[in-house]
Amino acid sequence: MATATVISVAGVMFDSEPTRTLKAGVTVMLERTRDELPAIQQLWPRFENLVGLRGRRMYAMVDTRAGTYAACTPVRESDDPARFGLDTAELPGGWYLRARITGDPPGLYERIGPAMQALAGLAAPADPGRPLVEYYRRHDEIELWVPVPPEPGSAQP
Repeated sequence: MATATVISVAGVMFDSEPTRTLKAGVTVMLERTRDELPAIQQLWPRFENLVGLRGRRMYAMVDTRAGTYAACTPVRESDDPARFGLDTAELPGGWYLRARITGDPPGLYERIGPAMQALAGLAAPADPGRPLVEYYRRHDEIELWVPVPPEPGSAQP
């Protein structure tokens, strides 16, 4: 039986060591709401029912300056975002500080905010021009990404 490695940073438990990672940008279809828990809790079931979950990667982008939260999924060739009433945007590529949290919902979802804040504290300085990202790898595993500037001499996507 494998055991999980739990890392405690600033009193918040991560299930992976925070690491820098380079991500490519991807075009997504999305629906936005206010960055407030009740609005987010209403958004996700509606969005998932609209686009379907089968074979989809699901993300959220949080624009802290605008106070918005967007549920999103990469656009497939067969998708028609306008038919769904959804917008399209770019989930920006670049360097991110990434950490993983795991657990059973809804407790897992309650950990997102504090874990993202702790990760952002480690990322100083964060890149204010890009959103915070939640990548829903599975129902019980979420990667949190905080945008960071590239290190001098590092590659860009």
